[in-house]
Amino acid sequence: MLTIEDLVAGYEGAPVIQSVSLEMRAGEVLAVLGRNSAGKSTLLRSILGLTRVLQGSISFEGQILNGRKSRDIMRLGVAHVPEGRRIFPDLTVMENLSLGLALRKEKSGDRSALEEVMEMFPILRARSKSRGGLLSGGEQQMLAIARALVAGPRLVLLDEPSLGLAPIVCEKIIDLLRRLPERGTSILLVEQNVRLALKIAHRYVVLQNGKVAMQGGAEHLARNPQLVAAYVGAN
Repeated sequence: MLTIEDLVAGYEGAPVIQSVSLEMRAGEVLAVLGRNSAGKSTLLRSILGLTRVLQGSISFEGQILNGRKSRDIMRLGVAHVPEGRRIFPDLTVMENLSLGLALRKEKSGDRSALEEVMEMFPILRARSKSRGGLLSGGEQQMLAIARALVAGPRLVLLDEPSLGLAPIVCEKIIDLLRRLPERGTSILLVEQNVRLALKIAHRYVVLQNGKVAMQGGAEHLARNPQLVAAYVGAN
């Protein structure tokens, strides 16, 4: 589904991502782990065309993404839920979701797409007329994820979904994310909370100074906390 080969990305003379190669299969949750400033968010931004690719290639379902505009990449079936949620606080929940609908290829499915995310996130139905800025942090994160999903993506780039949320809210969101591959949506997950990430990930990649330091099956990493401490830090 997603293939990255020898990727160098960032800034001329100071690349953030250095010779990263990875492959992601359809129906998979791949966790990208690492300490702060390891290059995790930059990797997601590179896939979406928001950070300059200096070398190498990124392809999604056989189509090269290098040089494409972000909007065109999203129309291919890639959605992005950025760190910090970044919903539109002055727009209502329904208006925020309508922005996601604008990226759907099949406009005839708008109503069913809205109904599907309302079933996944019942609180959004109850708060549909509320302004985004009045929602709690957890509700805003649910709205950000729902806004991405209504576009009908096959791949979601999800950046730090647990950031700033209470543990009970994190668990709720993780339970929802665990079901997405069953609906045909793959997830490339950047998450500082390794314990939470490994609850839904099939495989993991650890970035260190912009390079792949380690990768493998999620169960293996979950059974080896010493590896987590060595490469990611206390968690």
